[in-house]
Amino acid sequence: MNNNEQLKKNNYLVDMIHEQQNLLTCLFKKNKNSTYTIIYTNKAATNFWGEAHIKNNTFSEELLSQLLPLFTSIKDEQQNVNSNYELLLNDKRYTFDISIIAIEEKDIYGMMMYDKTNQLPINDSSKITDKYISLIENNIDTVLIIDQVGIIQYANKIILKVFGYEEKTLLHQPIEQYISEESLRNFQLIIKQTMSGYSTEMQNCLIQHEKGHFISTYLKAIPIISGGTVKGLHLVLRNTISDSEEQDQLFYLVYHDHLTGLWNRRALKEHLSENIKQASKTNSEISIIRIDLDRFKLINESLGYTSGDELLKKIADRLSLYIDKSSNLYRQSGDEFVFLLKGKTKDETSQFAESILTELAKPIYLDHQEYFGTASIGISMFPYDGQKQDELLLKADQALYVAKDRGRAHYRYFQEQMNLSFPNEALMESHLRRAIEKEELSIHYQPQVNLLTGEINSFEALLRWNNRKFGYVSPMHFIPIAEKSGIIFKLGDWVLEEVCSQLKLWQDKGYRMVRIAMNISPQQFKQDNFASKIREKINKYNLLPSSLEVEITESAMTDLQDTFTILKELKDIGVVISIDDFGTGYSSLSYLRKYPIDIIKIDQSFIKDMETDEKSAAIATTIIRLAHSLGMEVIAEGVEKDTQVEILKAANCQKAQGFFFSRPVPIEDINKSYMNYY
Repeated sequence: MNNNEQLKKNNYLVDMIHEQQNLLTCLFKKNKNSTYTIIYTNKAATNFWGEAHIKNNTFSEELLSQLLPLFTSIKDEQQNVNSNYELLLNDKRYTFDISIIAIEEKDIYGMMMYDKTNQLPINDSSKITDKYISLIENNIDTVLIIDQVGIIQYANKIILKVFGYEEKTLLHQPIEQYISEESLRNFQLIIKQTMSGYSTEMQNCLIQHEKGHFISTYLKAIPIISGGTVKGLHLVLRNTISDSEEQDQLFYLVYHDHLTGLWNRRALKEHLSENIKQASKTNSEISIIRIDLDRFKLINESLGYTSGDELLKKIADRLSLYIDKSSNLYRQSGDEFVFLLKGKTKDETSQFAESILTELAKPIYLDHQEYFGTASIGISMFPYDGQKQDELLLKADQALYVAKDRGRAHYRYFQEQMNLSFPNEALMESHLRRAIEKEELSIHYQPQVNLLTGEINSFEALLRWNNRKFGYVSPMHFIPIAEKSGIIFKLGDWVLEEVCSQLKLWQDKGYRMVRIAMNISPQQFKQDNFASKIREKINKYNLLPSSLEVEITESAMTDLQDTFTILKELKDIGVVISIDDFGTGYSSLSYLRKYPIDIIKIDQSFIKDMETDEKSAAIATTIIRLAHSLGMEVIAEGVEKDTQVEILKAANCQKAQGFFFSRPVPIEDINKSYMNYY
C-alpha cells in the first residue's frame, strides 16, 4: 500500500468514527497534575454530553467523578473494557459498555462508549430485577448500596424521611463521612468482615441526620456477590425498635465478641465448617492461625482489668488491619485470637504469621504510656493436618502450646511429634475413669448472693479434679473428655450423690435451709431415667425437693417435646430448674415461655465488660427484663467488680455470684463461713 492509499484509508476511518451515531468516542490526555484534557470528541459524544459536561476541553466534575475509577485503573498499552457501566447524568441513569485504551506513550487515551440504556433486552431475568428494585425502593428500612471502597452508589426513597437526605446528595459520597466518630471503628470492622463474604450486623450505629444530629441505628451489611467475588454491599439501616430490640441485641451477641466487635468462638466454628466444605470442593487450603498474647496476665494484674480491656481493643484494631477477602479474624477467648486464611500456601501463611508478629511487637500507647508485648502463634492447615474443624483447632492449639513452651514470640506449625509433648487425651481419659475410686474428685461450692439483702441461701456445686499425674486439671479440659467418652454419666451420678448427701448432713445438724445447684450435661439431661434418678436420691435422703436445683444449658434443649417432658417430670418432683449460660443459644429463646423454668443465669460473657461497655450493660439489662416479664428469677454469673454489682442492682437482678463475692471453695470453708443454725 502506497502513502496516498494509506492517507485515504486513514481519512476514511476518521470520517467513519466522527459520523458514528451510536458510539460516543473521545481522545483525552492525562496531565502531570492528574487532570484530564479532552483532545477530540466525535459528533455523538459532543451531542450527548453537550456544554453541561464538556467545557474548555475538560470533563465536568459530575462526569469526571464517575469516569475517574476507569481512568485510574488503566495501565499503559493495556485495554480496559467495562460492561454495563452506570452513569448518572442530569438526574438520569445511563448504561454503557465502555472501552479505554492507551494509544500513545505520552499519556493519551482513547475512550469509546456504547449506549445500552434503552436497548437492554426484556426477559425473565429483567422481570426479576424489576421486582428486586421495587423491593428495595419501597422498603420501609433505609437501603444503601456502596461499592468496594465505601462510596455510596444508591439510596432508596425512605432515606429522605428517616435521615433527611435527597438521594442525589448522597451519591458518590463516602459512607464513612455520615458515621459518628464514636461508631466509626466498629463500622469499619463490620465493613471489612462483610467484604470477606459474610453478612454482619451492628447495634447502635450512630448515623448523622441531614440537620446534624445523630440517629441510633441498627445496621445490617449484606455482601453483593457476583461470580464468587464481593462487588459491593447492601446496607440496611433501621431505627432502634423497642419491640425487637431485645431479640436483635441477643442475636448479635451470639456471633460477636462484645468487647472487640470481632467474630466470636461460635462464629469461628460455623465459618470454619463452611470453609472446609468449600475447600474440599475446590481442593484448596485453609490455615488456622491461633494467636496468644505473651504474659498478658501480668498486664491485667499490673494495670487492672479496665486497662487490660482497652489494650485488647487496641490489639484487635491492629489485627483487623489484616482482614481481607481471604482472611477473617475471631476472638477465641481472653487474650487469644484466631485467623482463618483461605487459599493460602504454607509459604504465604508463614509470611502472614511473620507480619502479625511484627505488628504486635510494635509499641502500644495506653494512657500516654508506652507498652511492649509479643505473641505466640500456632498453625494447622487443612487438609494436611486434618479434615474436621475440632481436629484442626486442637492441632493449632498444640502448635501454640509448643511455641509458648519453647520461648514464645514466634510461630510453629503443627507436627505429629507434638502429640507426645501435649497432654495425652487418651491417657487422661484412662486416669479420669479411675478418679472416683482413687478419691481424686471433690466438690467446691460458690455462694450466690442476694443483691438486695446480702443474704446467702444458695450455692453452686462445681466439680474439681486433682490427679496424681497431671495435677489440678481444669474442668474446661476434663469435662469435654468425660462427655466424649461417656464417663460424664458416672461423674454426674457421683456429683448427685455427694450434693444430696451434703444437703442431708446440713439438715441433720439443724443448719438453716439452703439450696444447692448442680450442673447437668446435655447427655445426662437426655437420659430416659434422669428424672427418676433425681426422685430416687431425694427420697433416699429425705430431702426437701426445693433444696435441689438442676442447671441445664440451652444446648440441651434441642428437642422441644422431649425437653418439655423431662422438665415437667422434674417440676412434678418439686426441684428448682435453672438455665445456665443464658444468652449463648439464641434458638431456644422462643421456647422460654413454654418451659417450666424458675431461674435464668446470665452468662458471664455479658457481665465481664458491662461497667465500661454500654452495649454489654444493655444486653444484661435486657435479659433481666425478659426474665422478669416471664416470672423468672435472675442470677448473674462471673461478677468481679463493685461497679458491676451496682449496675445489676439498678436493673433489679435478684442474685449474683463471682470472684467479687467468693471463689468456689471447699465444703470446709462453706461450713465455717456461711452456714449457721436456725
